[in-house]
Amino acid sequence: MILADERNILMESRELVEEWVRRFNRCDAVAVAELYREDALHLPARQHCVEGRSAIQKMFERDFAVAGMTCIPAVIYEIGASVVLEWRDPSGRRGCGAFAVRDSRIAFAYWHETCVLSDAKSST
Repeated sequence: MILADERNILMESRELVEEWVRRFNRCDAVAVAELYREDALHLPARQHCVEGRSAIQKMFERDFAVAGMTCIPAVIYEIGASVVLEWRDPSGRRGCGAFAVRDSRIAFAYWHETCVLSDAKSST
């Protein structure tokens, strides 16, 4: 069991990622950041690693200000304290996220967009 946020809600690793998706889809950077450890690392593909809860919150604030984002889970794999999320969005983007949970929070997250469906169709 893990502690999801300051409200003392206990959740399994998979439930934590499901909560992350809900908060992400609300574009609530503060609420998303609450799910990370103070010393967490978030690695967006092809970008610099973001270190620390405060910096992760700022990253999400910047990202949410630029574009509304929607993460629709396709599959969620839970392996102990690790979770892999295969996702899509309404515009056709697809990708995956990997989350490592430690000490009641997300310790590490990797986020990767694999393709845009319209690009994939035009290249075949």
